[in-house]
Amino acid sequence: MSFTKALTGISGILVTPFDADDRIAPRRLVPIVDRAVAAGVHILVSNGNTGEFYGLTIDEAEAMLAETAEIIAGRVPLVAGVGRSVKDAERLARAAQEAGATALMVHQPPDPFVSPRGITAYLRRVEQAAGGLPIVLYLRNDAIGTAAIAELCAIPSVVGVKWATPNPLRLADAIAAAAPDIVWVGGLAETWAPTLYAVGARGFTSGLINVWPAHSVAIHTALEAGDYAGANRLIAKMRAFEDVRAEELNGTNVTGVKAALALQGLDCGPARPPSAWPLSPAQAGRLATFMTDNGLLAAPAPASARTGT
Repeated sequence: MSFTKALTGISGILVTPFDADDRIAPRRLVPIVDRAVAAGVHILVSNGNTGEFYGLTIDEAEAMLAETAEIIAGRVPLVAGVGRSVKDAERLARAAQEAGATALMVHQPPDPFVSPRGITAYLRRVEQAAGGLPIVLYLRNDAIGTAAIAELCAIPSVVGVKWATPNPLRLADAIAAAAPDIVWVGGLAETWAPTLYAVGARGFTSGLINVWPAHSVAIHTALEAGDYAGANRLIAKMRAFEDVRAEELNGTNVTGVKAALALQGLDCGPARPPSAWPLSPAQAGRLATFMTDNGLLAAPAPASARTGT
């Protein structure tokens, strides 16, 4: 399968595990990656926002890329998140190439003085450092305007856009203004996928794949079949999970995923500040109910293991 075809599937954004001493612990991803690949998730992303990209040092981000590439071992495409200062983004682009990543996802610069033509210059420098890797733009702010978005899409290495703004009409305008071969990925996870599909997006990003990848795949299958009613029924089953993640100005986004993993016996450590940690008792209760209702809790140990017999 070509990368652009895979991009119309699910881009699963992996968490970054930490140990008890607040050091990255990449090997804790092994069962999470194995489960996602077995379920049929199409692409895995290291150093996305669910991976706490802005909470990592550049050294840690580089190490996560290298370790995640080894864990995935070519079973699905690995997309490497890069960003922050242009020098940091260039360094991470080179590291992604060395690690064997399939493509880059370029975070939109959060600089308070960003300009549309400055983003174009930024992206061209990342492209030069990437050595020919395909690029997916991560667009969280569409205020740069349709013309600027189309200009970014015209950069030769750009093959797709992760559209992460709740503005489907602006997305439709951008699709119409850009080259027809650009893949527009719904970047607001499962809950927004039907709305963005309706105006031309294909595929979606997901943090749920860390916890319940088979459900994400079922939603994608329904959308690709044009079964919007079926997709919405499936989305309703996981909405409580996304509702917890969206609280505190989205500050519980990663917290909810890591708390759910802990309930499954897959400890990935806490979310780093400035994310919220831990969940409040009310949030934790709703998450536990969601996990219980959907059979997602860790299986209890056999009696022999509990008794030592």
